[in-house]
Amino acid sequence: MIDVPRRRAVRTAPARPSADGQPELRHRVVHGHRRAFRMAGEGPALVLVHGIGDSSATWAGLIPALARTHTVIAPDLLGHGASDKPRADYSVAAYANGLRDLLSALGVESATLVGHSLGGGVAMQFAYQFPERTERLILVSAGGVGREVNPALRLASLPGAHLALSALRLPGARLQVGLVVRLMRLLDTDLGQDAPELLQLVDALPDATSRNAFIRTLRAVVDWRGQVVTMLDRCYLTAGMPTMLLWGDRDSVVPVRHAYGAHEAMPGSRLEIFEGAGHFPFHSDPDRFRALVEEFTRTTAPADWSRDHWRALLRAGRRTVTTGLPDGTAQDLREASERSGT
Repeated sequence: MIDVPRRRAVRTAPARPSADGQPELRHRVVHGHRRAFRMAGEGPALVLVHGIGDSSATWAGLIPALARTHTVIAPDLLGHGASDKPRADYSVAAYANGLRDLLSALGVESATLVGHSLGGGVAMQFAYQFPERTERLILVSAGGVGREVNPALRLASLPGAHLALSALRLPGARLQVGLVVRLMRLLDTDLGQDAPELLQLVDALPDATSRNAFIRTLRAVVDWRGQVVTMLDRCYLTAGMPTMLLWGDRDSVVPVRHAYGAHEAMPGSRLEIFEGAGHFPFHSDPDRFRALVEEFTRTTAPADWSRDHWRALLRAGRRTVTTGLPDGTAQDLREASERSGT
């Protein structure tokens, strides 16, 4: 742990709550596109990045409590929620750039990033591209640390997926899917844990524009074989970056073994498993989730980025962290090395 002074707190005007008690959506035009976000509280900046097909509303139960000690910023990523959905680049690198630009427009120079699922991949990419602006990483059921992913997402990446998503919104189809979901929950399957919330994501795609943005985002990170983007080959760069991994042991979207592999690949990281929880542990046990986030930010010093430290890590390379990794993780690292030619 690098012991450095805590960075200057960000002070913001209190956000006016909406009827449901949440900070109302604000909007900021960046690069000609309207981006929606919620912002509340005062103190060190805490950025909550949602997963694919989701929005800032997924953090609804957590924002008021976290805003007592932090400036909380929860964006709707481009193509999601109330943000614009243009025909654009929906890669994790583009999302990281967009997040940087939104934070810059809001006057936030550095922050702790909390990323769920796709948002975890965006948070890791942000830390890779902009380490000097990243204080800590909190990765929640994060994508980008292994190849496996739920088969339904692999199927949704195939041609014609927009037709299937449209069909799921038909009254008859929705009823049949609901019956299957109830059966899976009665049988206590892992997918049954997550199916209701995954269906809510489908309900959040009401029109062709939303569905096209969802599919463009999905195809940037998943194909028929699984996840195509990995940060495993760069995980060693988190040395000196306070990092915590939070995962449900019954995650049907990104298996919990990815958490253990990422924990091994990220020097000094902390791993917390939510027993009985699926892909949304912050929904399953919001009190524990909030307590862990507050305790982690309170007891760790922000990362102190150094150009010399970054150069030393790059020169040392992956060989410093590959020894003793699980077989699957080591294989992913070898394949990443072959792809990058190093």
